[in-house]
Amino acid sequence: MEAAISAVTTEIFGQMISFLMKRYKDKTEIDEKLDRMQQLLLRIHAVVEEAEGRYITNPIMLRQLKCLVESMYRGYHILDVFRYKPFLGTIANEEVKSLSTQWASFSVVPFKRSRTLSGSTRSFPESNDLQSVLKNLVAAIANMNEFVILLGGCDRCRRPYDTYLYTDNFMFGRHVEKQHIINILLQDPEEHGTPTVLPIIGGFRVGKKTLVSHVCKNERIKSHFSSIMFINGDSIWRMDEEKLHNGRMLAVVEFVTDVDDDDWVKFYSTIRHTTIDGSKVIIISRIQNLARFGTVKTVFLNSFTHEEYKYLFKMLAFGSIDEKDYPQLVAIASELAKVLRGSLITANVIADLLRRNHDFKFWLHMLQRFKGMVDNNLSMYGEHPKDMLDSERPIDITTLNSSSPFTLRLMPPRVERDGDCSDWKLGDLLTGSISIPNHQFVLVAWESRLPPYTKLVHDVACYDKHQSSFSPRKRRSII
Repeated sequence: MEAAISAVTTEIFGQMISFLMKRYKDKTEIDEKLDRMQQLLLRIHAVVEEAEGRYITNPIMLRQLKCLVESMYRGYHILDVFRYKPFLGTIANEEVKSLSTQWASFSVVPFKRSRTLSGSTRSFPESNDLQSVLKNLVAAIANMNEFVILLGGCDRCRRPYDTYLYTDNFMFGRHVEKQHIINILLQDPEEHGTPTVLPIIGGFRVGKKTLVSHVCKNERIKSHFSSIMFINGDSIWRMDEEKLHNGRMLAVVEFVTDVDDDDWVKFYSTIRHTTIDGSKVIIISRIQNLARFGTVKTVFLNSFTHEEYKYLFKMLAFGSIDEKDYPQLVAIASELAKVLRGSLITANVIADLLRRNHDFKFWLHMLQRFKGMVDNNLSMYGEHPKDMLDSERPIDITTLNSSSPFTLRLMPPRVERDGDCSDWKLGDLLTGSISIPNHQFVLVAWESRLPPYTKLVHDVACYDKHQSSFSPRKRRSII
């Protein structure tokens, strides 16, 4: 009997040792792969940074740069997932601790779908994903030598802002698209007396106007065109010819709604007969059908990928500090990026608050508030609040300020260039530093630091919490 027990004990002990050795070996291999990935990402990032400071006219080089950028952000994403995965458990435990407090202030809301964000199952890439991304980076490095050599022959460009001083005064990414647009605008016309028309089509607030604005501020573009005119698409049919300069002009036309073909033909004819050869027209719109007016291939602008958006959000939230010193905050930032679903305005507002306060509880509190807001809208309306705002419908933001005795409905944003600035800021509402009025008020979500100091504002409606359910309605776009 003792011999049998001894044999069983020895077998169990042996299996345990084998399991621990295998686990240690696997962990060591993963750590080595992560270190290798970090080294490769540094090399690729250095090349990407250099490329973004050059004028690249070769379309094949631009495609190669786009592939490098995509590989780089994917690599950073996988690196974060594996390095900071243990800290997500800490965040989950903290959220469970605060659950009782949330239940105490929980109010019943009309239920449409049993779908929440915070209750979703988190999935992480397995080691084979790590190996796949690592192989992709190695292949990118191997194919980069020729690109680097050709890059040395490209002229340098001057960046308009110091990105190290003002992290929110620069355009993140979009270098490939920006350079492609610049190349088209600087090309000679294919047909004498026919202005080139470049449509730029993209979704809701993906940065179409921001991209075109940066293109128009480029030194080469400003010196190439005698004038740059911004035109409201709703008024092209009554275009005043006297405002058109007799020179090489760049006309930027923004369309919120579709335009009649006859109105477009009249406008285009005016441009053609009033300006000289080399004049160009840029169309900005969300309406894909407007691509029919283009004389060159349309530039379609998509939202940032999750990997790009997360990288941008972390860069804004940490500013000049080293994120490696705050691994728990990195994990929270990754979760926040997932919750926000690519909203650029909200990312800037939240990142500004987080950048000023590196306290773990404060960051966790912001995460919990936005998770609660998203879950609340999913429960009531069955949609993510970003999708609702994109389709011009109001959302419920009551959970963003727990001290409010009212139900708060945030209306779709509008641009405001004139008038006094509102006393209520979105950042102040999030931190609870303002008292919510018992009437409708204007909330400033974002204000540009650059001329013409555009503000993005929301109307906020207040309702009694016992009032009947609210049904969001679509509103006509005014942006």
